[in-house]
Amino acid sequence: MTTRPSAAEQIRSHLERVSALRQQASSAGLDRAVRGVKELQAQRFRATYGDFLRHPVYAPTARFFLDELYGVHDFAQRDAQFARIAGALERLFPEAVAQLAIDLAEAHALTEVLDHEMATYWLAQADTLPDALRYTRAWRLTGNREARARQLAVVQHMGQELQRLTRMKPLRLALRMMRNPARAAGLDALQHFLESGFDAFASLGDARAFLDTIHERELRWIDLLFDASESDCRDALSAELARAPSPP
Repeated sequence: MTTRPSAAEQIRSHLERVSALRQQASSAGLDRAVRGVKELQAQRFRATYGDFLRHPVYAPTARFFLDELYGVHDFAQRDAQFARIAGALERLFPEAVAQLAIDLAEAHALTEVLDHEMATYWLAQADTLPDALRYTRAWRLTGNREARARQLAVVQHMGQELQRLTRMKPLRLALRMMRNPARAAGLDALQHFLESGFDAFASLGDARAFLDTIHERELRWIDLLFDASESDCRDALSAELARAPSPP
């Protein structure tokens, strides 16, 4: 009988994969290409969810997704903190919080694997090509529709868990009380992620409409990038990128 890995083992496995990719990208000179792919994706996100980012209720949650899940940031510090306390998560927090950490680690690993592979194909193309065409080709050469669907499913589950956890007022209070101990223990990046997520979903109220819209729009882009003609996909992506507001 196969024993299911513990939360700590799952978290560390995902984060070790991310760390290995970082080292590989650095040694192979892929860093700039990875950043370029991420910047384009963040630009597309700002366009696709511009209505949410301007909405008085949805804006904090949309910014949380953009900054903490799809942001063009160096998450090495947060990853190291997650890995360091992975074993303590199951002892100190309810099971749902440990699952939230697993979801984050898995979504993070899936994103990095796909972005790094896309960066390889991005570099293999002429840098004179329009970004939308270069991205479309890199996406299709990377392939792996199953991983794209899994990435979306994990993010959806993370949102559902954050929605549920925000209703547990004692947990929210306990998280606030952890600020100073977390800072003293060098866990401030992790604390920021947890508080940002809780605050964003607490302000949202019922998250179902928000999460359903994320699922619908992202699935539409996945289908377009895999199934539309190259020219149609290039044109649609170019138009979407042109609509994106400048980053704050």
